[in-house]
Amino acid sequence: MSVLTVSILVLLSIVLIILLTSLTKLNAFLSLFIVSLLLAVITIPNSDVVTILKTGFGNTMASIGFLIVFGAIITVVLDQSGGAVSIANFILSKMGQDKAPAALGVTGFIAGIPIFCDSGFIILSGLAKSFSKKTKTVMPFIGVVLATSLYSVHCLIPTHPGFLAAAGILDVNIGYLIIIGILFAIPGTLAAFFWTKWRTKKYVYEEIPDSHQVKEIPEKALPGLFISLIPVVVPLLLIATNSLFSVFGLTDQNLIIKTFTFLGQPIIALFVGVLLSIPLINGINTKSINTILESAIEKAGPILIVTAAGGMFGMVIKETGIGMYVGEILINLGLGIAVPFLITSILKTAQGSSTVAIITAASFVVPILPVLGLDTEMGKLLTMLAMGAGSMMISHANDSYFWVVTKFSGIESNTTLKVFSSATVVMGITVFCCVLITSWILL
Repeated sequence: MSVLTVSILVLLSIVLIILLTSLTKLNAFLSLFIVSLLLAVITIPNSDVVTILKTGFGNTMASIGFLIVFGAIITVVLDQSGGAVSIANFILSKMGQDKAPAALGVTGFIAGIPIFCDSGFIILSGLAKSFSKKTKTVMPFIGVVLATSLYSVHCLIPTHPGFLAAAGILDVNIGYLIIIGILFAIPGTLAAFFWTKWRTKKYVYEEIPDSHQVKEIPEKALPGLFISLIPVVVPLLLIATNSLFSVFGLTDQNLIIKTFTFLGQPIIALFVGVLLSIPLINGINTKSINTILESAIEKAGPILIVTAAGGMFGMVIKETGIGMYVGEILINLGLGIAVPFLITSILKTAQGSSTVAIITAASFVVPILPVLGLDTEMGKLLTMLAMGAGSMMISHANDSYFWVVTKFSGIESNTTLKVFSSATVVMGITVFCCVLITSWILL
């Protein structure tokens, strides 16, 4: 089968998922499974299709399954105890209700430097819902602002595994990359904020339906700010500490570092958050804890299934090899700094994972850096940023983060596509334009 035919089939499969989930309102999992199966059978008929589907589904479930369950528990506890309202009240009292989206964006940007965007969104999604309800701000606006602020630093800071691995392949100075990555993430985040604000200006506020919603708690009965923040802040700090140890190679020095390295693994850190959230539960006993757990697991189940199905779809597209074919074509076009950006963009859009996209692109690009005129220290730094910009676009149905944002925000997938997916394009192009202008000045 020709590359052109495979490319057309991949594009049609993406369109089909969008149509099935938005127009026909077919269940997202079933839509993803049907389209993944059809695409695999047609484009890679000589492969073990079932194994590919199982691998894509299982790998995604293994990577973020525990995160979703533990994150859902923390979210439900904060929701039902009123802890999320306490946090929202404090932030809004300091910044004002009219600045709620900006406040959450800043929170997401800072929190996202050390932690994965999906972990951060899961942890902070309850806060986003509280902000939305408290200020009557539409959830697509405030939820996507949080999602994009986390996403920008996830794609541009080498505290994250994909960017860190790519930096190792290109042999780039990590310290410089952290500083310059943060600087370039700022315009990307701002562009996404203003795009999202414009894109959602005609949306009318509707309270997100929640089957686990409980009666509103009076202000005087709300838990204190400190005890409410602990389940959110401690996991973030643990993960941040572990990330810093990894960046500086301090992973096996002594018992204290080993302990923090263990506790800083996202799964363990979120489990610690779960334990720290227990004091928020009214009338702590086995029955009340079990009620919370059952509610959280019921909430997490559909999110787990749909997110893993998105990973399955991404695996099928990866197995078609379309991203590799297009990457090889681009290498021969001689477009300078645009080559790493375009290669990573295509890989990201085709298979869904920003981490896989940037690592694969780095392997493509490193042998041709001299040909592109990018084999200097500054050239490598700008190449990394160009690939980071490419790894932002486009987050859609084959990206597990797309489904995390959709399900934890409680919004429709077609809304996520219109607002969040389009915002990732704006972010990627904005950051690349900044890289391009910098290259004209410094190279």
